[in-house]
Amino acid sequence: MSKKNPEREAKRQRHKEITEFLESVGVSDVTGVQELFKDLVSSVLQNGLEGELEEELGYSEYDYRNKETDNSRNGHSEKTVRSSFGDIELSVPRDRKGDYEPQLIKKHQTSLSGDIEEKILSMYAKGMSTSDIEAHIQDIYGLSVSDSTVSRVTDKILPVVKEWQQRPLESVYAVVFMDAIHFHVRSEGQIVKKAAYIAIGVQMDGIRDVLGMWIGENESAKFWLSILNSRRNRGVQDILIACVDGLTGFPGAIEAVFPQTEIQQCIIHQIRNTTRFVSYKDIKKLMADLKRVYAAVDEQTALYELDGF
Repeated sequence: MSKKNPEREAKRQRHKEITEFLESVGVSDVTGVQELFKDLVSSVLQNGLEGELEEELGYSEYDYRNKETDNSRNGHSEKTVRSSFGDIELSVPRDRKGDYEPQLIKKHQTSLSGDIEEKILSMYAKGMSTSDIEAHIQDIYGLSVSDSTVSRVTDKILPVVKEWQQRPLESVYAVVFMDAIHFHVRSEGQIVKKAAYIAIGVQMDGIRDVLGMWIGENESAKFWLSILNSRRNRGVQDILIACVDGLTGFPGAIEAVFPQTEIQQCIIHQIRNTTRFVSYKDIKKLMADLKRVYAAVDEQTALYELDGF
């Protein structure tokens, strides 16, 4: 009998959990999420390039009193780079002498590495300090640029990240999906388990909005309570329906902040809990019967299908 590969099993489990979560929030093609991520990556790249040129020239835009060079800005060149989220349109700044050599997106570079994308997205996670973001910028650049360049780029990017983290939210959301994805990461030579929290809200006009992303040691109702309080402080006054899993204490945490919210357990989690006690050979037949219940057009039809289950 062949031994199971722990890393392969962890990757398979992570993929399963991500797939289930996307299904639970009604995202079948992740187009909306991809567009959001693409915009976030684009903002960091654009501001990073502007910071590089500022370091090259030694003065910020319109700050001519501190200009100590005969070189100057000379407009922008349009550039398209490929990413895992789709094509990203950038305006690469130019200098009049042509001395500026972009480092974040080099000349003739047409695609981003997945590692850079991950670092950029992680900068948007709540709770990252200035030093954390500067460390990420240093990781992206490596040793190819000076500390002053990293500092300049950080100063350009930090306001963009903070603005997204602190942006006002809608006062009312029709539905808010809250869940945590558990995955294994390497830390100090060991494989440890982390929980990636995410809250996705559906506005009254149907537009989906990522309310925040957080990294924690493990999923807990206490952590969710702090997240809900922070969303209320950001302007959320009411949530009509909260879709969550069966985490102990979760409903109580929601009711403490939004007492009028109707709590609905995620269908994917309900189905998963149902199949836990069924043998593998009977799963397919069970799922066919369950589908008629959950896919019913109204409650009366669902009850009828449940009677014949």
